[in-house]
Amino acid sequence: MTADVEQWHGCLHCRELTFGRRFERSMRVCPGCGAHTRLTAEQRIGQLLDAESVMPLGHVSVNDDPLGFVDECPYPERLSRARETTQAEEAITCVTGSLQGHPVVAAVMDFRFMGGSLGVGVGERLAAAARTALRTRTPLLLVTASGGARMQEGAFSLMQMVKASQALAELDEAGVLTISLITDPTYGGVAASYATLPDVIFAEPGARVGFAGPRVIQQTIQQALPKGFQTAEFMLERGFVDAVVPRAALRPALASVLGAGVGAKREAGGSPPPPARLIRDAGALPERDPWQVVELARHQQRPTTIDYFSRLLAEFQELRGDRVSGDCPAIVGGIGRLDGRAVMVIGHQKGRNTAERVAHNFGMASPAGYRKAGRLMRMAAKLGLPIVTLVDTPGAHPGVEAEEAGQAWAIAENIRLMSGLPVPIVTVIIGEGGSGGALALAVADRVLAFAGAIYSVISPEGCAAILWKDRAEAPRAAAALRLDARDLLAQGIVDAVVPEPADGAHEDPLAATELLRDALITTLNELSEADPGELVGRRRERFAAYGVKD
Repeated sequence: MTADVEQWHGCLHCRELTFGRRFERSMRVCPGCGAHTRLTAEQRIGQLLDAESVMPLGHVSVNDDPLGFVDECPYPERLSRARETTQAEEAITCVTGSLQGHPVVAAVMDFRFMGGSLGVGVGERLAAAARTALRTRTPLLLVTASGGARMQEGAFSLMQMVKASQALAELDEAGVLTISLITDPTYGGVAASYATLPDVIFAEPGARVGFAGPRVIQQTIQQALPKGFQTAEFMLERGFVDAVVPRAALRPALASVLGAGVGAKREAGGSPPPPARLIRDAGALPERDPWQVVELARHQQRPTTIDYFSRLLAEFQELRGDRVSGDCPAIVGGIGRLDGRAVMVIGHQKGRNTAERVAHNFGMASPAGYRKAGRLMRMAAKLGLPIVTLVDTPGAHPGVEAEEAGQAWAIAENIRLMSGLPVPIVTVIIGEGGSGGALALAVADRVLAFAGAIYSVISPEGCAAILWKDRAEAPRAAAALRLDARDLLAQGIVDAVVPEPADGAHEDPLAATELLRDALITTLNELSEADPGELVGRRRERFAAYGVKD
């Protein structure tokens, strides 16, 4: 047994004893209860980055004692003790390296060093790491662990929040990917600046994060706090982090996102994709009873957005939350690779059986869902990634809570946002496209529809109830609305129709997926060389022309 590995580890949470070597093989995660113990910066770097790739960043020069602060001892003496104990210069260690072959600049905090507090040394080192990422156009990974700002440096410590936030803003402006890994604990000035600003935020299970600590909150408001308050899981439910990732899964999860940070070019190798079997002539599509098409579009066994994502994409990493109020399960999205090209994918998720449909609110998104979609679209624009949206919804959620949260505002913002995004956008109506709830994901350069899909201003039932005062007239309304793929192609609402198995996509999901794959690859290839300004101009002209006489 080596000196740095204890023979036994006693978990502080479940009290289980674990043999020391087993505990280390478990990446210092308790095998009994899954508690993630704190890691040093050195341990964290060793676990995340590729062996032999790590190179420390250069020395930075700061005023170690800007106030001449003295409490139980002079501040320089306290710093010296922290350095001796941790064998680190500061509460943050900054390096360059690679993670599963992807280049990265990493800034990793160590809670042992004065509680991971944010002072001028931390702020300047983080800013230097950001400057390196900016100069080399390399993604920046931040691993946070902090109790807050460093009191011994007074307002100088407070100013580091601005310094760090500005550094991340410059990376945003330059289109450089930023990722945060929140570990336990992350509080105060670190949480209120660079820990929560990156494009993607992961958190370890049980990690606590917030501005004020629970003890301060309880003493201030004199109230009991909710169960799990400020944990990573608590924040995930409220839309503030993208995923809670166990330590053993961090490397592949981070690698899937880092792969998108290099942009949207298709990876070399492989044979050219076959030409898509897209139908561009409405006359080539059979005439079908409109109500039968409505029933086909709504068929409970049709492949869902998640079904398509899982079959179409390599290295798909779901990203969650609107960073404001929650995570809507009716809209799913994330980063993946389609034919070697990094893409941002977003879509409505209905589910198949009743339990799934209830869990996903039948594909009817709340304002949080549209804000999540907007966040992912802005991230795609920053990184230069094409956007693929899959539409399958009866409409936006019509409930009281949705209206109180600003449903109309959320939809309007997405329509405006998509109109001006400088990256290719491809939308596919895979099932039901209902009203503004569908349009909020469908302002695209190319709009495709499956042969069994529908797209309409209102549901046939809603139209019948309003105009005929009888929902039983829904089949009549469906015919009048001309909402099937054949009519949509003739109207120019969609650019092409993706064929599907004769009896519907649900009869052969794998074949439907291959047809969709070919359509997306062909369409993205057509759009990939377009100038961003040209894309936006043509997109705006497209939607401005609807209803105008030649």
